[in-house]
Amino acid sequence: MSMQTQPTVATPETAAPDPSPEIRISGLGKTYKTERGTTHALSDINLDIRKEEFVSLIGRSGCGKTTLLRIMAGLVPPTAGHVEIGGRALWHQETVDSSVIRRLGVVFQDSNLFPWYNIEDNIALPLRLRGVKKKERRDRVRELAELVGLENFLPNYPRELSGGMRQRVAIARALSDNPELLLMDEPFGALDALTREKMNMEIQRIALATRATVVFVTHDIDEAVALGDRVVHLTPRPGRIKDVVDVPLARPRGLEIKKDAAFHGLVGNLHTSLNEEDDHES
Repeated sequence: MSMQTQPTVATPETAAPDPSPEIRISGLGKTYKTERGTTHALSDINLDIRKEEFVSLIGRSGCGKTTLLRIMAGLVPPTAGHVEIGGRALWHQETVDSSVIRRLGVVFQDSNLFPWYNIEDNIALPLRLRGVKKKERRDRVRELAELVGLENFLPNYPRELSGGMRQRVAIARALSDNPELLLMDEPFGALDALTREKMNMEIQRIALATRATVVFVTHDIDEAVALGDRVVHLTPRPGRIKDVVDVPLARPRGLEIKKDAAFHGLVGNLHTSLNEEDDHES
């Protein structure tokens, strides 16, 4: 019988700062100018993420989860605040530090594979663009293909693979240059439920094997708790951190975790927190 563990909740104001985080986000804000006026996407985001930590981001649609991830990926500049990765500033006004970008791997909901390349060439593309020699590229691709379970599919083309297998290719490609930080924007959102559960197990295994720090955006609270060491809850626009919830569940976490009383307690509390937002809006 599982023992129930009370979830630990820390607000941004009371959370003790990590003296040496892998990622430090300070006073981060983002506004967009549109024909209808100014849209405030994010406001005063403060968050430290430790090395090798797996952090899940949740919140209602439009709360800024993807915007936050895209700022961390060097794709969208912030309007205010700072992002430091490994102690180095990612953004200098609207310019990114290329030495910091090289430490990142990014996976989106769409695998974004090139249909005219086979799986080996899709995985190898970032290495090829960086001028890595052919033999070294091939060795690295085979190592990654084995890691994600695609060693027998390297000659195939994306159209010959299932959605879950294409996402495995995207993950392998993101890992090609040994990133210290893996950013994932709802990577399994388009998959069927059974495939998604399988990929949840796989990404845990891959994160442990590569020792990467992972930031994972999802709408699914069960998924957020099953995967995360912490769950960060963003409020509706402008996105602010409402709660940072510790997930004190042992790893590795299989499908049986969803039968655990502590798991259900964490999920229930997060559902309640999200439902409170609906009550405030009504």
